[in-house]
Amino acid sequence: MRLKAIRPFHLLTFAGIVAVSIAMTAQTPAKGPVAEHFTATTDNVSGAGDTVRINLFSWSTDADRDQLLAAWTLTTPPAAAARGGGGRGGRGGAAPAPADGAPPADGADDGAAAAGRGAARGGRGRGGATAAPAPSETPESSLAAALQKTSTAGILWTSETTGYSIHYAYRFPQPDGGERVILATDRRLGVWNNLWKPTGSATPTDYGFSLIELRLNSKGEGEGKASLTGKITLDSGGKTIALDGYNTLPVVFKGVKRQSGN
Repeated sequence: MRLKAIRPFHLLTFAGIVAVSIAMTAQTPAKGPVAEHFTATTDNVSGAGDTVRINLFSWSTDADRDQLLAAWTLTTPPAAAARGGGGRGGRGGAAPAPADGAPPADGADDGAAAAGRGAARGGRGRGGATAAPAPSETPESSLAAALQKTSTAGILWTSETTGYSIHYAYRFPQPDGGERVILATDRRLGVWNNLWKPTGSATPTDYGFSLIELRLNSKGEGEGKASLTGKITLDSGGKTIALDGYNTLPVVFKGVKRQSGN
């Protein structure tokens, strides 16, 4: 049987379909079963009036909360500190000091002398140049790195083609029966366009991610604000990262409502 030759046009069409499919897969976060669903409308941004859908697959655990809190405060989370205690010293470390009256261990003097010679040579490279110091870590860079390492807890959708992956979703009840919900995306809202450019006189922040705080009443209705202009702080009551001076910030998500269905 004689095989028919595939026309170049068909090859180009097939290649184009594959390329588009790969691009869509790379830009669109994976979906999962929705555990919570919120709707809202954007406000006080250049794209005000846009419909927002927040689909959460799961809630972050206390361990997740502690990891991000430690990243922001540049401290070691409790679990990691417990594992790291009592570890072995690094190679080349100085020998322990002998007890009073005890003779130094064999080779201790030689090791101390070698350490002294190494210290004298320290900091000198070829030609006498010194190594450039590593850039200092900041709470912002530390939190950004930590968010990149956490799994996706949900997706925030708008009219934009691509959604924003939510890497932190934590909630805690309030005395009046309401609820505070803290969300964090690994990318800044508006990273692809100007729909999230703050309006008004507030100075935009330069975070590479976004923190969102929703405040809901007992009926699951309320509002939300974001770190587009708000600073991030430690909320000692909830033991989590949150927005600093929430009451003074402009509303970014109005008409927030928890939906009963998925």
